[in-house]
Amino acid sequence: MADTAATATPETAGVTDDGIRRRDFLDIAAVSAAGIGGLAVVYPLVSQMAPSKDVLAASSTEVDVSAIQPGQAIKAVFRKQPLFVRRLTPAEISAAEAVATSSLRDPQTLEERTKEGHKDMLITMGVCTHLGCVPLGAAEGEVKGEFGGYFCPCHGSHYDTAGRIRKGPAPKNLEVPEYEFTSDTVIQVG
Repeated sequence: MADTAATATPETAGVTDDGIRRRDFLDIAAVSAAGIGGLAVVYPLVSQMAPSKDVLAASSTEVDVSAIQPGQAIKAVFRKQPLFVRRLTPAEISAAEAVATSSLRDPQTLEERTKEGHKDMLITMGVCTHLGCVPLGAAEGEVKGEFGGYFCPCHGSHYDTAGRIRKGPAPKNLEVPEYEFTSDTVIQVG
C-alpha cells in the first residue's frame, strides 16, 4: 500500500480505477451550475417579450361571410385595422380576369389573391398602400373609383374589384392577409 502512494505522480493523483479524475467531475458540475444560473437569468428577460393575452386575442379574427350577397362588401376589424370582405359577382370576376397582369403596377391575378374554390371571396386589408388612409367602396353607396373596386379619397388611388392598384400614387395592391376558411361560411384571419 505504501508503494502505490509513493509512486503516484501529480498527473495520476485523484484518478479512479476507471480513469476519471475528481477534477473532471468538479469542472462538469461547475459548468452545469453556471448554465442553470444563466437560464434562470435569461428566461425572465425573454419571456417578458412575449405578447400579452390581449394582443394574442386580437391576433386573429373570425368573420361570418354567409350574409354577404354577390356584389356586397363588409368591413371588419383585424389587428385594429379595417378589413374588407367582398363577395364578387360573376361579372366582377370576369372583369378582373380580363385584365392583363402585364399592364398592372403590382401584377397579381385574381387566383393569387383568393383561395382555391372561393374565387368569389376577396379578403383585403382596408388600408391604402400609399399613406395608410382607408379607401371607400366597402359600404353601400360609397364611391368605388373608376374600376369598380375601392377609391382612396386622400390622394386619389383607384383599385379594381380584385383590390389591385390601377390608378393613383399607391405603389402596391391592397394587402391580402393570411386567412383560411374554417367552414364554407366562416373565415379566420390571422
